[in-house]
Amino acid sequence: MGYYAKIVNGVVDKVMVADAAFFDMFVDDSPGTWLETSLTGEIRKNYAGRGMLYDSTRDAFMYSQPYSSWTLNEDTCLWEPPVPYPSGDAYHTWDENTRTWKEEK
Repeated sequence: MGYYAKIVNGVVDKVMVADAAFFDMFVDDSPGTWLETSLTGEIRKNYAGRGMLYDSTRDAFMYSQPYSSWTLNEDTCLWEPPVPYPSGDAYHTWDENTRTWKEEK
């Protein structure tokens, strides 16, 4: 079994599980392209999820940039904050105004 994502205008519209042979006979007349993805990220960097972007230049599935201060890791195609997430058990959220992690209480 494989995992396949339907890309419409650069955005993942749906993801399905199917045998590769299924696509030999599958007819989909709606706009878009089906691309293989993998749970481990071995294919196209990240597992495709509905609403994610497909970057054809990088041949990668990725999320939209969450904050303007975050930069894209070209190896993983994941967005990284300018300050690493704090260690410990506390939950933190990103504050873009101060560009710091704020502990949630």
